[in-house]
Amino acid sequence: MEIESKPMILYAEDDENLAQVTKDHLEMNGYSVDLVADGKAAVASFGQGGHQLAVLDVMMPELDGFEVARQMKAVDDNLPIIFLTAKSLKEDKLTGLRLGADDYITKPYSIEELLLKIKNLLKRSAGARGQKANDNGVYEIGHYTFYQMEHTLAIGDSKKVLTNKEAEVIKILAREIGQVVKREDLLRPIWGNDDYFNGRSLDVFISKVRKLLQADDRIEVQNIHGIGYKLFVKE
Repeated sequence: MEIESKPMILYAEDDENLAQVTKDHLEMNGYSVDLVADGKAAVASFGQGGHQLAVLDVMMPELDGFEVARQMKAVDDNLPIIFLTAKSLKEDKLTGLRLGADDYITKPYSIEELLLKIKNLLKRSAGARGQKANDNGVYEIGHYTFYQMEHTLAIGDSKKVLTNKEAEVIKILAREIGQVVKREDLLRPIWGNDDYFNGRSLDVFISKVRKLLQADDRIEVQNIHGIGYKLFVKE
């Protein structure tokens, strides 16, 4: 089953007029735009999942763009990020690049330039993510189909958009379906480290994954005590 979806961009900008003009242009060019006006809202929205790219104003209320990027990269190190700033200071650019920013645009900028950068980054990101998983980023898990790029889990005519962590857990388990995945191989890439508290968080997400896949009773996520987890489909 094919699911057509527009690439979703998380766009964080506190200048209301600029934000609306840019959002309109992005939507006219085929993108879905999740617009927020401050850093805390950006982090909260990102936690809902489904974003393929982030465009972040550096100077925002609540949390600045750099801190937002730090939190995003801790969850998804492959998320493409473009920083927007009114400053042209070399130090700001270096800070952004150290955080893993893929590009940097100084205000005022042209919409055409932003569109070109977004197009190129999404194309590059899709290729990189697809190579890490499988050829097209689509996994068959029993009667379910998991669309990695869209963070979508589908069965029959039903589909659900996953949060980033749900999608990352399913991706890693599905990539090694039938094999044991060590706890640290889930914790380190998704949570950043394998300490006690993150381990408890992983246990919660494994329970969520089991519920997400419960419509196919052949699917099991088995706890291999002291080692990790195994996703498999019973014959």
